[in-house]
Amino acid sequence: QVQLVEFGGGLVQAGGSLRLSCAASGRTFSNYAMGWFRQTPGKEREFVGGISRSGSTTNYVDSVKGRFTISRDNAKNTVYLQMNSLKPEDTAVYYCAADLSRTYPPIATTAYDYWGQGTQVTVSS
Repeated sequence: QVQLVEFGGGLVQAGGSLRLSCAASGRTFSNYAMGWFRQTPGKEREFVGGISRSGSTTNYVDSVKGRFTISRDNAKNTVYLQMNSLKPEDTAVYYCAADLSRTYPPIATTAYDYWGQGTQVTVSS
């Protein structure tokens, strides 16, 4: 079992920044790829980006490239999502997820084994 807990959501003005954290427990953190997703009411959960087991490789959806950065600290069992230049369309509930099978983070929600409870990010215009 893996438990994931997100922190750091909140309300921010457009152009501002937030950093989300996802703390993991239950298994060796460096053994799984991590992904960040987001979801708004009535829409499917969307892949935002992910990071490989070692942290050497990241990938992002085009809409956040250059604005969002994912990192991880395997010693602290934590993955981060640094969000800069936030836009109102970034408003969503953000989730972290763990994939125990792959080295590199997949895009599909169905590939992930464990999910956090989500944290709300609201960007005002």
